[in-house]
This record gives sequence, structure tokens and C-alpha cells, in this order.
Amino acid sequence: MPGRVPPPRTPRAAGPAASDGPDDWPGRDLGLPETGPRSVARFGRRLLALALDWGVAYLISFLAFDNDGLATLGVFALLQVVFLLLLSGSPGHVVTGMRVVPLAGGYVGPWRPVVRTLLICVVVPALVLDRDQRGLHDRIAGTVLVRV
Repeated sequence: MPGRVPPPRTPRAAGPAASDGPDDWPGRDLGLPETGPRSVARFGRRLLALALDWGVAYLISFLAFDNDGLATLGVFALLQVVFLLLLSGSPGHVVTGMRVVPLAGGYVGPWRPVVRTLLICVVVPALVLDRDQRGLHDRIAGTVLVRV
């Protein structure tokens, strides 16, 4: 999904009170809206998309590779990279109305899907979130998962 993420609005103050304000939401520092299109995708939607992606990978692995665990991981990774390149989102992202966009704007490019997918396959980077609910995999790849 091409497009430029707007520049950040006034940054929050540093310290513990930074996240206590009434107008504080994930993506605010990135210049993203609180709700609706282009807002940061929330946890429930992400979890559903991940479950769908693993379900598709498991089904393909079951049918083609006799449910080999390594094959399932490979299918999952391949689906992530191919769909991110073609549609800016995995099959689960597309079904649940989300897309991966680069913070710098424009096309996600070929390297971001590969880096992001490798880090997701390691699992831990996807579990380390910042205050904008971006996993370490998205921070390293320079991307953000937004609602469509």
C-alpha cells in the first residue's frame, strides 16, 4: 500500500507521565490517527491475522509435506515474504484489514519483508513492543502495521 506516513506531531514528554495523557494512543508519535484507516493495528486483530497465517501454513504443510514442522515454518515464511511484496500484507493481514507500510513512505520494497519475516520466525522480536505497539521486527524493518 503505497503512501507516506505523515510526520510525527508534537512529541510526548519523556518520563512516566508520557503515557498518562488523555490524548495518548499508539502511533501518536508516528503521526498516525487514533482510530480508523492508517491507525496502528491493535493486538486482537494482529493475533487473529497471525492465527490465520499459521493455519494456512499448517494446511499447506499438512497437504504437501506430511506436516513436517520445519516445512510449516518455511511455508509460513514464504507466505509472509511473497504476500508482503505483492499486497503489503500477509494473507491474515489482508483478511483482517491491515497492511504493513514503511515509515518513510512509498513501497515496502524487497528487503523489509525478508528482514521482518526472519525476525517473526525467531519469535522474540515480535513480542518486544514499544509504546506505539510496534514489535522489534517492525522497528528494525522500519515499518508499521496499520488498519486499512
